[in-house]
Amino acid sequence: MKKKIGTVHPPEKPTTIPVYSQWLLGEGAGVWFCIEKIAENGTFRIQRFAPNGNLDCDRFFEIEESGSVFDIQKTYEFVHVSHCAKCRIKQNDIVFIFNYKEE
Repeated sequence: MKKKIGTVHPPEKPTTIPVYSQWLLGEGAGVWFCIEKIAENGTFRIQRFAPNGNLDCDRFFEIEESGSVFDIQKTYEFVHVSHCAKCRIKQNDIVFIFNYKEE
C-alpha cells in the first residue's frame, strides 16, 4: 500500500481566516487561500494562511489575459501550483493565472 503524503482533510479553520477561504492540499500539509476583487481594472487581493491561521502573504494580483472572464461570484477553486507570486484558480474547466502585482 502506498504511503500518503500530505494532509488529506483540511484542519478546522481557525477564526483568523476569512470564512470564504479555501483549503489547498500540499505536500506535507496545505494552506488556506482567499481572494477578493479590489477594483474593476482586474486587481485582486489574495491572502494565504498557514494551517494554524497565521498569515503567510497578503498581496495584490492581476489576472493574465486569456480571453476568458473570471467571475468571482461563481464557483471556483485554487489549484496547484499556487504561492505568493502566482496563483492558479480553476473555474468552469478554465485555469486562470493571477500574477503578483508589484507596486
